[in-house]
Amino acid sequence: MQLPETLDGWLSLLEARHGQSIQLGLDRVQKVRDALALPKTCPLITVGGTNGKGSTCALLESVLLAAGYRVGVYTSPHLLRYNERVRIDGRDAPDTLLVDAFGEVEHARGEIPLTYFEHGTLAAWVAFCRAGLDAIILEVGLGGRLDAVNVFEPDCAIVTSVAMDHMEFLGGTREAIGFEKAGIFRSGRPAICADPIPPASLIAHAESIGAKLWVSGRDFGFAGDQNQWAFWIAGGSRRGGLAYPALRGTNQLLNAAAVMATCEALRDILPVPMQAVRQGFMLVDLPGRFQVLPGRPTVVLDVAHNPQAAGVLNENLASMGFFPETWAVVGMLADKDVKGVVRLLQDRVDHWVVAGLPGPRGLNAAALANIIRDCGADGDIVEYGSAREAYTHARGSAAEGDRIVVFGSFLTVADVLAARETQ
Repeated sequence: MQLPETLDGWLSLLEARHGQSIQLGLDRVQKVRDALALPKTCPLITVGGTNGKGSTCALLESVLLAAGYRVGVYTSPHLLRYNERVRIDGRDAPDTLLVDAFGEVEHARGEIPLTYFEHGTLAAWVAFCRAGLDAIILEVGLGGRLDAVNVFEPDCAIVTSVAMDHMEFLGGTREAIGFEKAGIFRSGRPAICADPIPPASLIAHAESIGAKLWVSGRDFGFAGDQNQWAFWIAGGSRRGGLAYPALRGTNQLLNAAAVMATCEALRDILPVPMQAVRQGFMLVDLPGRFQVLPGRPTVVLDVAHNPQAAGVLNENLASMGFFPETWAVVGMLADKDVKGVVRLLQDRVDHWVVAGLPGPRGLNAAALANIIRDCGADGDIVEYGSAREAYTHARGSAAEGDRIVVFGSFLTVADVLAARETQ
Protein backbone atom coordinates (compact mmCIF):
# COMPACT_ATOMS: atom_id res chain seq x y z
CA MET A 1 0.00 0.00 0.00
CA GLN A 2 1.21 3.48 -0.88
CA LEU A 3 1.60 5.41 2.35
CA PRO A 4 0.32 8.99 2.59
CA GLU A 5 2.80 11.77 1.90
CA THR A 6 0.87 14.50 3.76
CA LEU A 7 -0.41 14.89 7.31
CA ASP A 8 -3.99 15.25 6.08
CA GLY A 9 -3.53 12.02 4.17
CA TRP A 10 -2.37 10.19 7.29
CA LEU A 11 -5.23 11.52 9.39
CA SER A 12 -7.74 10.50 6.73
CA LEU A 13 -6.23 7.01 6.57
CA LEU A 14 -6.36 6.55 10.34
CA GLU A 15 -9.92 7.86 10.47
CA ALA A 16 -10.93 5.39 7.76
CA ARG A 17 -9.32 2.50 9.61
CA HIS A 18 -10.62 3.07 13.10
CA GLY A 19 -12.29 6.48 13.30
CA GLN A 20 -12.11 7.93 16.80
CA SER A 21 -13.00 4.59 18.41
CA ILE A 22 -11.84 3.96 21.97
CA GLN A 23 -10.24 0.59 22.74
CA LEU A 24 -8.60 0.66 26.14
CA GLY A 25 -5.70 -1.74 26.63
CA LEU A 26 -1.92 -1.72 26.50
CA ASP A 27 -0.90 -4.94 24.73
CA ARG A 28 -1.00 -3.62 21.16
CA VAL A 29 0.74 -0.36 21.98
CA GLN A 30 3.42 -2.12 24.04
CA LYS A 31 4.27 -4.42 21.16
CA VAL A 32 4.66 -1.57 18.70
CA ARG A 33 6.61 0.48 21.24
CA ASP A 34 9.04 -2.41 21.62
CA ALA A 35 9.30 -2.79 17.85
CA LEU A 36 10.20 0.89 17.52
CA ALA A 37 13.09 0.31 19.96
CA LEU A 38 13.33 3.97 20.97
CA PRO A 39 14.33 4.11 24.64
CA LYS A 40 13.52 6.98 26.97
CA THR A 41 16.51 9.32 27.25
CA CYS A 42 15.17 12.14 29.44
CA PRO A 43 12.78 12.71 32.37
CA LEU A 44 9.15 12.02 31.54
CA ILE A 45 6.06 13.38 33.31
CA THR A 46 2.61 11.87 32.77
CA VAL A 47 -0.47 14.01 33.43
CA GLY A 48 -3.89 12.45 33.99
CA GLY A 49 -7.17 13.48 35.59
CA THR A 50 -10.74 14.37 34.70
CA ASN A 51 -10.28 18.13 34.30
CA GLY A 52 -7.24 20.39 34.35
CA LYS A 53 -4.89 18.15 32.37
CA GLY A 54 -4.38 20.60 29.52
CA SER A 55 -3.82 23.55 31.84
CA THR A 56 -1.34 21.58 33.95
CA CYS A 57 0.59 20.48 30.86
CA ALA A 58 0.70 24.06 29.59
CA LEU A 59 1.89 25.43 32.95
CA LEU A 60 4.56 22.75 33.29
CA GLU A 61 5.73 23.23 29.70
CA SER A 62 5.98 27.00 30.16
CA VAL A 63 7.99 26.66 33.38
CA LEU A 64 10.43 24.11 31.91
CA LEU A 65 10.92 26.21 28.79
CA ALA A 66 11.64 29.24 30.96
CA ALA A 67 14.26 27.14 32.76
CA GLY A 68 16.04 26.59 29.45
CA TYR A 69 15.02 22.99 28.80
CA ARG A 70 14.05 21.53 25.43
CA VAL A 71 10.55 20.19 26.06
CA GLY A 72 8.17 17.91 24.18
CA VAL A 73 4.45 17.93 25.04
CA TYR A 74 1.76 15.54 23.81
CA THR A 75 -1.86 16.55 24.46
CA SER A 76 -5.31 15.86 23.07
CA PRO A 77 -7.68 16.69 21.56
CA HIS A 78 -6.67 19.59 19.35
CA LEU A 79 -8.76 22.65 18.56
CA LEU A 80 -7.79 23.71 15.04
CA ARG A 81 -4.84 21.64 13.77
CA TYR A 82 -3.60 18.17 14.65
CA ASN A 83 -0.10 19.64 15.04
CA GLU A 84 -1.26 21.22 18.34
CA ARG A 85 -1.09 17.74 19.90
CA VAL A 86 2.69 17.46 19.46
CA ARG A 87 4.72 20.44 20.65
CA ILE A 88 8.49 20.68 20.61
CA ASP A 89 10.31 23.64 22.15
CA GLY A 90 7.05 25.54 22.56
CA ARG A 91 5.99 25.18 18.92
CA ASP A 92 3.57 22.88 17.16
CA ALA A 93 5.37 20.08 15.34
CA PRO A 94 5.66 20.64 11.57
CA ASP A 95 3.79 18.42 9.13
CA THR A 96 6.97 16.85 7.80
CA LEU A 97 8.04 15.61 11.24
CA LEU A 98 4.62 14.12 11.94
CA VAL A 99 4.40 12.47 8.50
CA ASP A 100 7.77 10.76 9.07
CA ALA A 101 6.73 9.69 12.57
CA PHE A 102 3.40 8.23 11.40
CA GLY A 103 5.29 6.30 8.72
CA GLU A 104 7.78 4.92 11.22
CA VAL A 105 4.95 3.67 13.44
CA GLU A 106 3.24 2.13 10.42
CA HIS A 107 6.35 0.12 9.53
CA ALA A 108 6.84 -0.98 13.14
CA ARG A 109 3.29 -2.15 13.75
CA GLY A 110 3.25 -4.85 11.07
CA GLU A 111 -0.16 -6.53 11.37
CA ILE A 112 -0.92 -5.12 14.83
CA PRO A 113 -4.04 -2.93 14.68
CA LEU A 114 -3.86 0.50 16.32
CA THR A 115 -6.57 3.04 17.00
CA TYR A 116 -6.30 6.65 15.84
CA PHE A 117 -5.18 7.74 19.33
CA GLU A 118 -2.74 4.86 19.77
CA HIS A 119 -1.06 5.51 16.42
CA GLY A 120 -0.85 9.22 17.24
CA THR A 121 0.60 8.57 20.70
CA LEU A 122 3.36 6.37 19.29
CA ALA A 123 4.05 8.88 16.52
CA ALA A 124 4.48 11.61 19.15
CA TRP A 125 6.97 9.36 20.95
CA VAL A 126 8.94 8.90 17.73
CA ALA A 127 8.99 12.67 17.13
CA PHE A 128 10.19 13.33 20.67
CA CYS A 129 12.90 10.68 20.54
CA ARG A 130 14.25 12.19 17.32
CA ALA A 131 14.30 15.73 18.76
CA GLY A 132 16.94 15.36 21.48
CA LEU A 133 14.77 16.68 24.31
CA ASP A 134 15.51 17.40 27.96
CA ALA A 135 11.99 16.62 29.23
CA ILE A 136 8.77 15.05 27.92
CA ILE A 137 5.20 15.70 29.11
CA LEU A 138 2.50 13.20 28.10
CA GLU A 139 -1.20 13.89 28.69
CA VAL A 140 -3.43 10.88 29.26
CA GLY A 141 -6.26 10.62 26.76
CA LEU A 142 -8.83 8.74 28.84
CA GLY A 143 -8.56 7.18 32.29
CA GLY A 144 -4.96 6.25 32.91
CA ARG A 145 -4.33 2.60 33.74
CA LEU A 146 -5.22 1.35 30.24
CA ASP A 147 -4.52 4.50 28.24
CA ALA A 148 -1.90 4.28 25.47
CA VAL A 149 0.24 6.92 27.18
CA ASN A 150 0.72 4.55 30.12
CA VAL A 151 3.10 2.28 28.18
CA PHE A 152 5.82 4.86 28.81
CA GLU A 153 7.47 4.93 32.22
CA PRO A 154 7.14 8.29 33.96
CA ASP A 155 9.59 9.77 36.41
CA CYS A 156 6.63 11.60 37.95
CA ALA A 157 2.86 11.26 37.43
CA ILE A 158 0.24 13.92 38.12
CA VAL A 159 -3.50 13.35 38.64
CA THR A 160 -5.20 16.73 38.41
CA SER A 161 -8.73 15.85 39.51
CA VAL A 162 -11.14 12.94 39.78
CA ALA A 163 -14.76 13.50 38.75
CA MET A 164 -17.60 11.67 37.03
CA ASP A 165 -16.94 11.42 33.30
CA HIS A 166 -16.50 8.61 30.75
CA MET A 167 -18.31 6.27 33.16
CA GLU A 168 -19.00 3.75 30.40
CA PHE A 169 -15.24 3.11 30.22
CA LEU A 170 -13.98 3.93 33.72
CA GLY A 171 -16.79 2.83 36.01
CA GLY A 172 -19.88 4.39 37.53
CA THR A 173 -18.40 5.60 40.83
CA ARG A 174 -15.74 8.10 41.76
CA GLU A 175 -13.85 5.32 43.54
CA ALA A 176 -13.73 3.23 40.36
CA ILE A 177 -12.59 6.23 38.32
CA GLY A 178 -9.98 7.13 40.94
CA PHE A 179 -8.45 3.66 40.66
CA GLU A 180 -8.18 4.03 36.87
CA LYS A 181 -6.55 7.45 37.18
CA ALA A 182 -4.07 6.14 39.79
CA GLY A 183 -2.87 3.56 37.28
CA ILE A 184 -0.32 6.07 35.96
CA PHE A 185 1.53 6.08 39.32
CA ARG A 186 4.74 4.07 39.62
CA SER A 187 6.50 2.35 42.47
CA GLY A 188 9.14 4.52 44.12
CA ARG A 189 8.32 7.52 41.89
CA PRO A 190 6.66 10.83 42.79
CA ALA A 191 2.87 10.77 42.42
CA ILE A 192 1.26 14.22 42.61
CA CYS A 193 -2.49 14.50 43.27
CA ALA A 194 -3.93 17.99 42.76
CA ASP A 195 -7.40 16.91 43.90
CA PRO A 196 -7.67 17.93 47.58
CA ILE A 197 -10.32 15.26 48.23
CA PRO A 198 -9.06 12.23 46.29
CA PRO A 199 -10.97 8.95 46.29
CA ALA A 200 -9.76 6.40 48.81
CA SER A 201 -9.03 4.07 45.89
CA LEU A 202 -6.39 6.46 44.53
CA ILE A 203 -4.61 6.72 47.86
CA ALA A 204 -4.84 2.97 48.46
CA HIS A 205 -3.38 2.13 45.06
CA ALA A 206 -0.51 4.59 45.47
CA GLU A 207 0.31 3.12 48.87
CA SER A 208 0.02 -0.48 47.66
CA ILE A 209 2.63 0.02 44.93
CA GLY A 210 4.92 2.21 47.03
CA ALA A 211 4.49 5.42 45.04
CA LYS A 212 5.69 8.64 46.68
CA LEU A 213 2.25 10.24 46.96
CA TRP A 214 1.83 13.98 47.52
CA VAL A 215 -1.78 15.15 47.95
CA SER A 216 -2.89 18.76 47.62
CA GLY A 217 -3.84 20.23 50.98
CA ARG A 218 -2.04 17.47 52.86
CA ASP A 219 1.52 17.35 51.54
CA PHE A 220 1.58 20.61 49.59
CA GLY A 221 -0.78 23.46 48.88
CA PHE A 222 -1.35 27.14 48.36
CA ALA A 223 -2.84 30.21 49.96
CA GLY A 224 -3.47 33.61 48.44
CA ASP A 225 -5.26 36.92 48.35
CA GLN A 226 -6.39 39.13 45.48
CA ASN A 227 -2.85 40.18 44.60
CA GLN A 228 -0.54 37.20 45.11
CA TRP A 229 -0.30 33.64 46.37
CA ALA A 230 2.11 31.33 48.17
CA PHE A 231 3.08 27.67 47.73
CA TRP A 232 3.97 25.43 50.66
CA ILE A 233 5.24 21.92 51.30
CA ALA A 234 4.35 20.18 54.55
CA GLY A 235 7.34 20.35 56.89
CA GLY A 236 9.36 22.11 54.24
CA SER A 237 9.74 25.29 52.25
CA ARG A 238 7.28 28.08 51.50
CA ARG A 239 7.42 30.26 48.40
CA GLY A 240 5.49 33.50 48.73
CA GLY A 241 4.85 36.60 46.66
CA LEU A 242 3.87 34.63 43.55
CA ALA A 243 1.90 36.31 40.77
CA TYR A 244 -1.21 34.51 39.58
CA PRO A 245 -0.77 32.39 36.44
CA ALA A 246 -1.72 34.01 33.15
CA LEU A 247 -4.39 31.33 32.69
CA ARG A 248 -7.65 32.77 34.05
CA GLY A 249 -9.70 31.19 36.81
CA THR A 250 -9.14 30.61 40.51
CA ASN A 251 -8.94 26.85 39.88
CA GLN A 252 -5.61 27.41 38.14
CA LEU A 253 -3.92 27.65 41.54
CA LEU A 254 -4.66 23.95 42.05
CA ASN A 255 -2.86 23.22 38.79
CA ALA A 256 -0.03 25.68 39.45
CA ALA A 257 0.60 24.22 42.92
CA ALA A 258 0.74 20.73 41.42
CA VAL A 259 3.33 21.96 38.91
CA MET A 260 5.43 23.44 41.70
CA ALA A 261 5.15 20.19 43.67
CA THR A 262 6.32 18.32 40.57
CA CYS A 263 9.32 20.62 40.19
CA GLU A 264 10.16 20.07 43.85
CA ALA A 265 9.84 16.28 43.52
CA LEU A 266 12.11 16.22 40.43
CA ARG A 267 14.63 18.83 41.53
CA ASP A 268 17.51 16.33 41.55
CA ILE A 269 17.05 15.34 37.89
CA LEU A 270 15.27 18.41 36.49
CA PRO A 271 16.19 21.45 38.59
CA VAL A 272 14.04 24.55 38.04
CA PRO A 273 14.92 27.93 39.60
CA MET A 274 12.11 30.06 41.06
CA GLN A 275 12.78 32.72 38.44
CA ALA A 276 11.75 30.20 35.76
CA VAL A 277 8.61 29.27 37.72
CA ARG A 278 7.57 32.93 37.95
CA GLN A 279 8.33 33.58 34.29
CA GLY A 280 6.62 30.39 33.14
CA PHE A 281 3.42 31.14 35.02
CA MET A 282 3.42 34.70 33.67
CA LEU A 283 3.84 33.67 30.01
CA VAL A 284 1.66 30.55 29.82
CA ASP A 285 -1.07 30.49 27.19
CA LEU A 286 -3.74 27.89 26.44
CA PRO A 287 -6.70 28.55 24.13
CA GLY A 288 -10.17 27.45 25.16
CA ARG A 289 -9.68 27.35 28.93
CA PHE A 290 -11.66 30.30 30.28
CA GLN A 291 -10.17 32.29 27.43
CA VAL A 292 -11.50 35.85 27.32
CA LEU A 293 -11.18 37.34 23.85
CA PRO A 294 -10.39 41.03 23.33
CA GLY A 295 -13.14 43.35 22.16
CA ARG A 296 -16.82 43.86 22.88
CA PRO A 297 -19.13 42.20 23.55
CA THR A 298 -16.99 40.12 25.89
CA VAL A 299 -16.51 36.57 24.56
CA VAL A 300 -15.46 33.69 26.83
CA LEU A 301 -14.33 30.35 25.38
CA ASP A 302 -14.27 27.32 27.66
CA VAL A 303 -14.18 23.64 26.73
CA ALA A 304 -16.12 22.72 29.92
CA HIS A 305 -18.05 19.54 29.09
CA ASN A 306 -18.82 17.84 32.41
CA PRO A 307 -20.35 19.01 35.71
CA GLN A 308 -17.06 19.53 37.52
CA ALA A 309 -15.73 21.76 34.75
CA ALA A 310 -19.09 23.53 34.48
CA GLY A 311 -18.97 24.28 38.20
CA VAL A 312 -15.55 25.88 37.80
CA LEU A 313 -16.79 27.86 34.79
CA ASN A 314 -19.76 29.05 36.84
CA GLU A 315 -17.44 30.32 39.59
CA ASN A 316 -15.20 32.04 37.07
CA LEU A 317 -18.14 33.73 35.36
CA ALA A 318 -19.38 34.96 38.75
CA SER A 319 -16.04 36.66 39.37
CA MET A 320 -16.07 38.63 36.10
CA GLY A 321 -18.28 41.49 37.23
CA PHE A 322 -21.60 42.76 35.89
CA PHE A 323 -22.92 42.16 32.38
CA PRO A 324 -26.49 43.15 31.42
CA GLU A 325 -27.11 39.85 29.64
CA THR A 326 -25.24 36.60 29.03
CA TRP A 327 -25.60 34.64 25.81
CA ALA A 328 -24.68 30.95 25.94
CA VAL A 329 -23.42 29.32 22.75
CA VAL A 330 -23.49 25.66 23.69
CA GLY A 331 -23.03 22.35 21.89
CA MET A 332 -22.47 19.02 23.62
CA LEU A 333 -21.88 15.34 23.00
CA ALA A 334 -24.75 12.98 23.72
CA ASP A 335 -22.74 10.77 26.08
CA LYS A 336 -22.00 13.64 28.49
CA ASP A 337 -24.01 14.63 31.59
CA VAL A 338 -25.80 17.41 29.73
CA LYS A 339 -28.37 18.04 32.46
CA GLY A 340 -25.63 18.28 35.07
CA VAL A 341 -23.79 20.91 33.01
CA VAL A 342 -26.93 22.93 32.24
CA ARG A 343 -28.11 22.99 35.86
CA LEU A 344 -24.79 24.38 37.05
CA LEU A 345 -24.81 27.21 34.52
CA GLN A 346 -28.46 28.00 33.89
CA ASP A 347 -28.63 30.83 36.44
CA ARG A 348 -25.86 32.65 34.56
CA VAL A 349 -27.59 32.54 31.17
CA ASP A 350 -30.23 34.89 29.74
CA HIS A 351 -30.24 33.58 26.17
CA TRP A 352 -29.47 30.06 24.96
CA VAL A 353 -28.11 29.64 21.43
CA VAL A 354 -27.75 25.89 21.00
CA ALA A 355 -25.72 24.14 18.34
CA GLY A 356 -25.77 20.63 16.94
CA LEU A 357 -22.43 18.83 16.91
CA PRO A 358 -21.22 16.50 14.13
CA GLY A 359 -20.41 12.81 14.35
CA PRO A 360 -22.18 9.83 15.92
CA ARG A 361 -21.65 11.21 19.45
CA GLY A 362 -22.84 14.72 18.62
CA LEU A 363 -26.12 15.88 20.17
CA ASN A 364 -28.42 17.65 17.71
CA ALA A 365 -29.70 21.12 18.49
CA ALA A 366 -33.33 20.10 19.02
CA ALA A 367 -32.41 17.42 21.56
CA LEU A 368 -30.11 19.82 23.43
CA ALA A 369 -32.81 22.50 23.49
CA ASN A 370 -35.29 20.01 24.96
CA ILE A 371 -32.86 19.09 27.73
CA ILE A 372 -32.36 22.76 28.58
CA ARG A 373 -36.14 23.24 28.78
CA ASP A 374 -36.50 20.12 30.94
CA CYS A 375 -34.00 21.65 33.38
CA GLY A 376 -36.33 24.61 33.80
CA ALA A 377 -33.80 27.10 32.49
CA ASP A 378 -35.04 30.63 31.97
CA GLY A 379 -34.40 32.62 28.84
CA ASP A 380 -35.18 32.14 25.18
CA ILE A 381 -33.72 29.24 23.21
CA VAL A 382 -32.80 29.26 19.54
CA GLU A 383 -31.34 26.35 17.58
CA TYR A 384 -28.63 26.16 14.93
CA GLY A 385 -26.97 23.32 13.05
CA SER A 386 -23.42 24.28 13.98
CA ALA A 387 -21.50 26.17 16.64
CA ARG A 388 -20.28 28.77 14.17
CA GLU A 389 -23.85 29.55 13.10
CA ALA A 390 -24.90 29.80 16.73
CA TYR A 391 -21.97 32.10 17.48
CA THR A 392 -22.81 34.33 14.51
CA HIS A 393 -26.36 34.69 15.86
CA ALA A 394 -25.08 35.55 19.35
CA ARG A 395 -22.62 38.11 17.98
CA GLY A 396 -25.36 39.76 15.96
CA SER A 397 -27.83 39.82 18.85
CA ALA A 398 -25.71 40.70 21.89
CA ALA A 399 -25.33 44.30 22.95
CA GLU A 400 -21.88 45.83 23.29
CA GLY A 401 -21.90 45.43 27.07
CA ASP A 402 -23.17 41.86 27.07
CA ARG A 403 -21.23 38.61 27.47
CA ILE A 404 -21.10 35.58 25.16
CA VAL A 405 -19.98 32.27 26.70
CA VAL A 406 -19.05 29.43 24.33
CA PHE A 407 -18.84 26.04 26.07
CA GLY A 408 -19.87 22.38 26.11
CA SER A 409 -17.20 20.61 24.07
CA PHE A 410 -13.83 20.95 22.39
CA LEU A 411 -15.79 20.69 19.13
CA THR A 412 -17.92 23.70 20.04
CA VAL A 413 -14.97 25.92 20.89
CA ALA A 414 -12.97 24.69 17.89
CA ASP A 415 -15.76 25.54 15.43
CA VAL A 416 -16.08 29.04 16.86
CA LEU A 417 -12.30 29.60 16.77
CA ALA A 418 -12.20 28.39 13.17
CA ALA A 419 -15.05 30.73 12.25
CA ARG A 420 -13.27 33.69 13.84
CA GLU A 421 -10.14 32.94 11.81
CA THR A 422 -12.11 33.35 8.58
CA GLN A 423 -13.84 36.58 9.60
